[in-house]
Amino acid sequence: MTKRLMRGNHVLGEAAVLAGCRYYFGYPITPQNEVPEYLSGRLLDVGGTFVQAESELASVNMVIGASMAGARVMTSSSSPGVSLKQEGISYLAGLELPAVIGNMMRGGPGLGNIAPSQSDYFQATRGGGHGDYRCIVLAPASCQELCDMTFRAFDLADKYRNPVMILGDGMIGQMMEPVEFPAAVDLATLPVKDWALTGAKGRPSRTILSLLLDPKVLENHNYKLVRKYDAVTRSETDWETHLTEDARLVVVAFGTSARIAKGAIKRVREMGLKVGLLRPKTLWPFPSQPLEELTRVVRHLLVFEMNTGQMVEDVRMAVKGQADVNFYGRPGGVVPTPEDLAHQISHYYYGAHLDEDGGSKDRLVGGLS
Repeated sequence: MTKRLMRGNHVLGEAAVLAGCRYYFGYPITPQNEVPEYLSGRLLDVGGTFVQAESELASVNMVIGASMAGARVMTSSSSPGVSLKQEGISYLAGLELPAVIGNMMRGGPGLGNIAPSQSDYFQATRGGGHGDYRCIVLAPASCQELCDMTFRAFDLADKYRNPVMILGDGMIGQMMEPVEFPAAVDLATLPVKDWALTGAKGRPSRTILSLLLDPKVLENHNYKLVRKYDAVTRSETDWETHLTEDARLVVVAFGTSARIAKGAIKRVREMGLKVGLLRPKTLWPFPSQPLEELTRVVRHLLVFEMNTGQMVEDVRMAVKGQADVNFYGRPGGVVPTPEDLAHQISHYYYGAHLDEDGGSKDRLVGGLS
Protein backbone atom coordinates (compact mmCIF):
# COMPACT_ATOMS: atom_id res chain seq x y z
CA MET A 1 0.00 0.00 0.00
CA THR A 2 1.32 3.44 -0.91
CA LYS A 3 1.06 6.34 1.49
CA ARG A 4 -1.13 9.30 0.61
CA LEU A 5 -0.81 12.72 2.22
CA MET A 6 -4.36 13.73 3.11
CA ARG A 7 -6.33 16.03 5.35
CA GLY A 8 -8.12 14.23 8.21
CA ASN A 9 -11.61 15.08 6.97
CA HIS A 10 -10.73 13.70 3.53
CA VAL A 11 -9.32 10.58 5.19
CA LEU A 12 -12.66 10.01 6.90
CA GLY A 13 -14.47 10.32 3.56
CA GLU A 14 -12.09 8.08 1.61
CA ALA A 15 -11.99 5.42 4.32
CA ALA A 16 -15.79 5.38 4.46
CA VAL A 17 -16.03 4.75 0.71
CA LEU A 18 -13.39 1.99 0.84
CA ALA A 19 -15.20 0.45 3.82
CA GLY A 20 -18.35 0.11 1.72
CA CYS A 21 -20.30 3.26 2.53
CA ARG A 22 -22.53 4.05 -0.45
CA TYR A 23 -24.90 6.57 1.12
CA TYR A 24 -23.96 9.80 2.85
CA PHE A 25 -26.42 12.34 4.19
CA GLY A 26 -25.09 15.49 5.79
CA TYR A 27 -25.20 19.22 6.23
CA PRO A 28 -22.21 21.61 6.24
CA ILE A 29 -20.66 22.91 9.43
CA THR A 30 -17.07 23.90 10.22
CA PRO A 31 -14.62 22.27 10.98
CA GLN A 32 -15.86 19.15 9.13
CA ASN A 33 -17.00 20.74 5.86
CA GLU A 34 -14.33 18.87 3.92
CA VAL A 35 -16.08 15.55 4.65
CA PRO A 36 -19.21 16.27 2.60
CA GLU A 37 -17.16 18.24 0.09
CA TYR A 38 -14.98 15.19 -0.55
CA LEU A 39 -17.82 12.68 -0.60
CA SER A 40 -19.93 14.79 -2.96
CA GLY A 41 -17.50 13.80 -5.68
CA ARG A 42 -16.00 10.55 -4.44
CA LEU A 43 -19.28 8.71 -4.05
CA LEU A 44 -20.03 9.30 -7.72
CA ASP A 45 -16.97 7.19 -8.57
CA VAL A 46 -18.51 4.12 -6.92
CA GLY A 47 -22.14 4.62 -7.86
CA GLY A 48 -23.04 5.90 -4.41
CA THR A 49 -25.49 8.55 -3.28
CA PHE A 50 -24.61 11.90 -1.72
CA VAL A 51 -27.33 14.16 -0.34
CA GLN A 52 -26.81 17.53 1.28
CA ALA A 53 -30.01 17.62 3.29
CA GLU A 54 -31.87 20.75 4.28
CA SER A 55 -30.86 20.29 7.93
CA GLU A 56 -29.11 18.01 10.36
CA LEU A 57 -32.47 16.65 11.44
CA ALA A 58 -33.37 15.70 7.90
CA SER A 59 -29.99 14.10 7.25
CA VAL A 60 -30.05 11.76 10.24
CA ASN A 61 -33.56 10.62 9.36
CA MET A 62 -32.37 9.87 5.84
CA VAL A 63 -29.68 7.74 7.47
CA ILE A 64 -32.43 5.76 9.20
CA GLY A 65 -34.11 5.02 5.88
CA ALA A 66 -30.95 3.92 4.08
CA SER A 67 -29.82 1.77 7.00
CA MET A 68 -33.23 0.13 7.26
CA ALA A 69 -32.85 -0.89 3.60
CA GLY A 70 -29.54 -2.60 4.42
CA ALA A 71 -26.97 -0.06 3.17
CA ARG A 72 -23.72 0.98 4.77
CA VAL A 73 -24.46 4.61 5.53
CA MET A 74 -22.75 7.56 7.23
CA THR A 75 -23.42 11.10 8.34
CA SER A 76 -21.03 13.60 9.88
CA SER A 77 -21.10 16.98 11.54
CA SER A 78 -19.53 19.04 14.28
CA SER A 79 -20.72 19.66 17.83
CA PRO A 80 -23.88 21.81 17.38
CA GLY A 81 -24.91 19.78 14.34
CA VAL A 82 -24.46 16.49 16.20
CA SER A 83 -26.67 17.88 18.95
CA LEU A 84 -29.42 18.29 16.39
CA LYS A 85 -28.99 14.67 15.30
CA GLN A 86 -29.48 13.23 18.78
CA GLU A 87 -33.15 12.27 18.40
CA GLY A 88 -32.34 10.38 15.21
CA ILE A 89 -29.39 8.64 16.84
CA SER A 90 -31.70 7.48 19.64
CA TYR A 91 -34.04 6.12 16.96
CA LEU A 92 -31.16 4.29 15.29
CA ALA A 93 -30.27 2.65 18.60
CA GLY A 94 -33.89 1.79 19.39
CA LEU A 95 -34.48 0.38 15.91
CA GLU A 96 -31.14 -1.48 16.10
CA LEU A 97 -29.91 0.01 12.86
CA PRO A 98 -26.22 0.23 11.95
CA ALA A 99 -24.83 3.64 11.02
CA VAL A 100 -21.62 5.61 11.38
CA ILE A 101 -21.63 9.17 12.71
CA GLY A 102 -18.53 11.37 12.49
CA ASN A 103 -18.13 14.26 14.93
CA MET A 104 -15.23 16.67 14.52
CA MET A 105 -15.70 18.49 17.81
CA ARG A 106 -15.45 22.27 18.15
CA GLY A 107 -15.53 24.66 21.08
CA GLY A 108 -18.82 25.09 22.92
CA PRO A 109 -21.34 25.31 24.48
CA GLY A 110 -23.74 27.10 22.17
CA LEU A 111 -22.30 28.05 18.80
CA GLY A 112 -18.94 28.44 20.51
CA ASN A 113 -16.17 28.58 17.93
CA ILE A 114 -14.54 26.39 15.28
CA ALA A 115 -11.40 25.53 17.26
CA PRO A 116 -10.63 21.96 18.42
CA SER A 117 -12.27 20.79 21.62
CA GLN A 118 -13.20 17.58 23.42
CA SER A 119 -16.28 18.87 25.18
CA ASP A 120 -18.71 16.43 23.53
CA TYR A 121 -17.44 13.45 25.54
CA PHE A 122 -20.52 13.36 27.78
CA GLN A 123 -22.86 13.63 24.80
CA ALA A 124 -21.13 10.81 22.90
CA THR A 125 -20.65 8.35 25.75
CA ARG A 126 -23.85 8.95 27.71
CA GLY A 127 -26.16 8.56 24.72
CA GLY A 128 -26.90 12.21 24.07
CA GLY A 129 -30.51 11.59 23.14
CA HIS A 130 -33.43 10.11 25.07
CA GLY A 131 -33.80 6.62 26.44
CA ASP A 132 -31.57 3.77 27.63
CA TYR A 133 -29.08 3.33 24.80
CA ARG A 134 -25.40 3.51 23.95
CA CYS A 135 -23.35 4.46 20.94
CA ILE A 136 -20.06 2.69 20.39
CA VAL A 137 -17.55 5.57 20.43
CA LEU A 138 -14.11 5.41 18.80
CA ALA A 139 -11.47 8.07 19.47
CA PRO A 140 -8.70 8.33 16.82
CA ALA A 141 -5.46 10.12 17.65
CA SER A 142 -3.98 10.36 14.13
CA CYS A 143 -5.08 10.41 10.52
CA GLN A 144 -3.94 6.81 10.09
CA GLU A 145 -6.00 5.78 13.07
CA LEU A 146 -8.93 7.79 11.74
CA CYS A 147 -8.73 5.65 8.61
CA ASP A 148 -8.42 2.37 10.49
CA MET A 149 -11.20 3.23 12.94
CA THR A 150 -13.54 4.18 10.11
CA PHE A 151 -13.23 0.66 8.70
CA ARG A 152 -13.77 -0.72 12.19
CA ALA A 153 -16.76 1.55 12.77
CA PHE A 154 -18.69 0.13 9.80
CA ASP A 155 -17.86 -3.44 10.85
CA LEU A 156 -18.94 -2.82 14.44
CA ALA A 157 -22.13 -1.07 13.34
CA ASP A 158 -23.11 -4.08 11.23
CA LYS A 159 -21.97 -6.66 13.79
CA TYR A 160 -24.03 -5.19 16.62
CA ARG A 161 -26.74 -3.37 14.64
CA ASN A 162 -25.89 -0.19 16.49
CA PRO A 163 -24.80 3.38 15.74
CA VAL A 164 -21.06 3.96 16.01
CA MET A 165 -19.59 7.43 16.55
CA ILE A 166 -16.12 8.45 15.45
CA LEU A 167 -15.19 11.22 17.87
CA GLY A 168 -12.50 13.44 16.42
CA ASP A 169 -11.96 17.18 16.70
CA GLY A 170 -11.17 20.19 14.58
CA MET A 171 -7.45 19.53 14.77
CA ILE A 172 -7.52 15.95 13.52
CA GLY A 173 -10.03 16.97 10.85
CA GLN A 174 -7.78 19.71 9.48
CA MET A 175 -4.28 18.27 9.91
CA MET A 176 -2.53 16.54 7.01
CA GLU A 177 -0.62 13.29 7.52
CA PRO A 178 0.50 10.34 5.40
CA VAL A 179 -2.04 7.51 5.45
CA GLU A 180 -2.01 3.95 4.11
CA PHE A 181 -5.50 2.83 3.14
CA PRO A 182 -6.51 -0.84 3.25
CA ALA A 183 -7.98 -2.47 0.17
CA ALA A 184 -11.58 -1.62 -0.59
CA VAL A 185 -14.21 -3.88 0.95
CA ASP A 186 -15.98 -6.14 -1.54
CA LEU A 187 -19.64 -5.48 -0.76
CA ALA A 188 -20.57 -8.93 -2.08
CA THR A 189 -18.56 -10.54 0.73
CA LEU A 190 -20.36 -8.74 3.56
CA PRO A 191 -22.75 -10.81 5.70
CA VAL A 192 -26.35 -10.79 4.50
CA LYS A 193 -28.60 -8.51 6.55
CA ASP A 194 -31.58 -10.80 6.92
CA TRP A 195 -33.41 -8.14 8.91
CA ALA A 196 -33.30 -5.41 6.24
CA LEU A 197 -36.45 -4.12 4.57
CA THR A 198 -35.76 -4.92 0.92
CA GLY A 199 -39.24 -5.78 -0.34
CA ALA A 200 -41.26 -8.85 0.62
CA LYS A 201 -41.54 -10.47 -2.79
CA GLY A 202 -41.12 -14.20 -2.30
CA ARG A 203 -40.80 -14.00 1.49
CA PRO A 204 -42.81 -13.03 4.57
CA SER A 205 -42.91 -9.32 5.35
CA ARG A 206 -40.70 -7.81 8.04
CA THR A 207 -41.09 -4.90 10.42
CA ILE A 208 -38.58 -2.77 12.30
CA LEU A 209 -40.17 -0.80 15.13
CA SER A 210 -39.17 1.37 18.04
CA LEU A 211 -42.71 2.41 18.96
CA LEU A 212 -43.50 -0.26 21.54
CA LEU A 213 -46.58 0.91 23.41
CA ASP A 214 -46.82 -2.07 25.76
CA PRO A 215 -44.49 -1.19 28.69
CA LYS A 216 -43.54 -4.83 29.21
CA VAL A 217 -42.63 -5.27 25.55
CA LEU A 218 -40.51 -2.11 25.68
CA GLU A 219 -38.90 -3.29 28.90
CA ASN A 220 -37.91 -6.58 27.27
CA HIS A 221 -36.52 -4.68 24.30
CA ASN A 222 -34.39 -2.55 26.61
CA TYR A 223 -33.08 -5.63 28.39
CA LYS A 224 -32.17 -7.06 24.99
CA LEU A 225 -30.20 -3.88 24.28
CA VAL A 226 -28.46 -4.19 27.65
CA ARG A 227 -27.33 -7.72 26.79
CA LYS A 228 -25.96 -6.42 23.50
CA TYR A 229 -24.11 -3.59 25.23
CA ASP A 230 -22.63 -6.08 27.69
CA ALA A 231 -21.39 -8.15 24.73
CA VAL A 232 -19.83 -5.03 23.18
CA THR A 233 -18.07 -4.26 26.46
CA ARG A 234 -16.67 -7.77 26.77
CA SER A 235 -15.39 -7.96 23.20
CA GLU A 236 -14.67 -4.49 21.83
CA THR A 237 -13.08 -2.41 24.60
CA ASP A 238 -9.80 -1.02 23.28
CA TRP A 239 -6.95 1.00 24.74
CA GLU A 240 -3.18 1.40 24.63
CA THR A 241 -0.50 2.03 27.23
CA HIS A 242 2.75 3.88 26.79
CA LEU A 243 5.71 3.69 29.20
CA THR A 244 3.58 2.42 32.09
CA GLU A 245 5.91 -0.42 33.11
CA ASP A 246 7.86 1.65 35.65
CA ALA A 247 5.54 4.66 35.89
CA ARG A 248 4.74 6.30 39.20
CA LEU A 249 2.30 8.69 37.54
CA VAL A 250 0.07 7.83 34.58
CA VAL A 251 -1.61 10.41 32.34
CA VAL A 252 -5.02 9.36 30.98
CA ALA A 253 -5.96 11.12 27.73
CA PHE A 254 -7.71 10.42 24.42
CA GLY A 255 -7.53 11.64 20.85
CA THR A 256 -5.56 14.83 20.24
CA SER A 257 -4.89 15.21 23.96
CA ALA A 258 -3.13 11.84 23.96
CA ARG A 259 -0.78 13.04 21.22
CA ILE A 260 0.02 16.13 23.27
CA ALA A 261 0.50 13.90 26.31
CA LYS A 262 3.07 11.72 24.53
CA GLY A 263 5.09 14.82 23.71
CA ALA A 264 4.89 16.00 27.31
CA ILE A 265 5.84 12.58 28.66
CA LYS A 266 8.88 12.48 26.40
CA ARG A 267 10.01 15.77 27.88
CA VAL A 268 9.58 14.81 31.53
CA ARG A 269 11.05 11.35 30.96
CA GLU A 270 14.22 13.00 29.70
CA MET A 271 14.37 14.78 33.04
CA GLY A 272 13.99 11.64 35.11
CA LEU A 273 10.25 11.56 35.90
CA LYS A 274 8.64 8.13 35.65
CA VAL A 275 5.44 9.02 33.80
CA GLY A 276 3.35 6.89 31.44
CA LEU A 277 0.13 7.12 29.44
CA LEU A 278 -3.10 5.15 29.21
CA ARG A 279 -5.11 6.09 26.12
CA PRO A 280 -8.69 4.88 25.68
CA LYS A 281 -9.29 4.06 22.01
CA THR A 282 -12.92 3.22 22.70
CA LEU A 283 -14.56 5.87 24.85
CA TRP A 284 -17.60 3.64 25.09
CA PRO A 285 -17.10 0.98 26.12
CA PHE A 286 -14.60 2.68 28.42
CA PRO A 287 -11.54 0.62 29.48
CA SER A 288 -12.52 0.58 33.13
CA GLN A 289 -11.05 -2.82 33.96
CA PRO A 290 -7.57 -2.14 32.51
CA LEU A 291 -7.50 1.17 34.35
CA GLU A 292 -8.53 -0.48 37.61
CA GLU A 293 -5.84 -3.14 37.15
CA LEU A 294 -3.25 -0.43 36.51
CA THR A 295 -3.99 1.16 39.88
CA ARG A 296 -2.72 -1.97 41.62
CA VAL A 297 0.78 -0.67 40.90
CA VAL A 298 0.21 3.03 40.06
CA ARG A 299 -1.53 5.18 42.65
CA HIS A 300 -1.44 8.53 40.89
CA LEU A 301 -3.34 9.51 37.75
CA LEU A 302 -3.53 12.80 35.87
CA VAL A 303 -6.47 13.07 33.48
CA PHE A 304 -5.86 15.48 30.61
CA GLU A 305 -8.71 16.67 28.37
CA MET A 306 -9.56 19.67 26.22
CA ASN A 307 -12.63 20.45 28.34
CA THR A 308 -13.43 21.27 31.95
CA GLY A 309 -13.54 17.65 33.08
CA GLN A 310 -15.67 14.91 31.49
CA MET A 311 -13.74 11.68 30.95
CA VAL A 312 -12.28 12.24 34.41
CA GLU A 313 -15.62 11.07 35.84
CA ASP A 314 -15.25 7.70 34.09
CA VAL A 315 -11.69 7.44 35.36
CA ARG A 316 -12.78 8.07 38.95
CA MET A 317 -15.54 5.48 38.68
CA ALA A 318 -13.12 2.96 37.19
CA VAL A 319 -10.45 3.23 39.88
CA LYS A 320 -12.98 3.07 42.74
CA GLY A 321 -10.94 5.22 45.06
CA GLN A 322 -7.77 3.12 44.66
CA ALA A 323 -5.77 5.98 43.15
CA ASP A 324 -5.42 9.71 43.49
CA VAL A 325 -7.02 11.26 40.38
CA ASN A 326 -6.08 14.80 39.39
CA PHE A 327 -7.25 16.77 36.38
CA TYR A 328 -5.88 19.29 33.92
CA GLY A 329 -8.01 20.65 31.11
CA ARG A 330 -8.38 23.63 28.80
CA PRO A 331 -11.86 24.40 27.42
CA GLY A 332 -13.27 26.55 24.64
CA GLY A 333 -11.00 25.43 21.83
CA VAL A 334 -7.70 26.22 23.56
CA VAL A 335 -5.11 23.56 22.62
CA PRO A 336 -2.36 23.20 25.23
CA THR A 337 1.20 22.52 24.10
CA PRO A 338 3.32 19.60 25.30
CA GLU A 339 5.30 22.14 27.31
CA ASP A 340 2.12 23.30 29.06
CA LEU A 341 1.23 19.76 30.04
CA ALA A 342 4.81 18.90 31.01
CA HIS A 343 4.72 21.75 33.50
CA GLN A 344 1.46 20.44 34.99
CA ILE A 345 2.89 16.92 35.18
CA SER A 346 6.03 18.06 36.98
CA HIS A 347 4.03 20.24 39.38
CA TYR A 348 1.82 17.30 40.35
CA TYR A 349 4.71 14.80 40.39
CA TYR A 350 6.68 16.78 42.91
CA GLY A 351 3.61 17.84 44.87
CA ALA A 352 2.80 14.16 45.40
CA HIS A 353 6.46 13.49 46.40
CA LEU A 354 6.98 10.96 43.63
CA ASP A 355 10.56 12.05 43.03
CA GLU A 356 12.44 9.37 44.95
CA ASP A 357 15.90 10.62 43.99
CA GLY A 358 15.28 14.36 44.31
CA GLY A 359 18.15 16.65 43.32
CA SER A 360 16.77 17.61 39.90
CA LYS A 361 13.63 19.25 41.22
CA ASP A 362 14.74 22.85 41.04
CA ARG A 363 16.32 22.44 37.61
CA LEU A 364 13.21 20.71 36.21
CA VAL A 365 10.62 23.16 37.46
CA GLY A 366 12.77 26.08 36.42
CA GLY A 367 13.16 24.64 32.94
CA LEU A 368 9.44 24.18 32.42
CA SER A 369 8.01 27.28 34.08
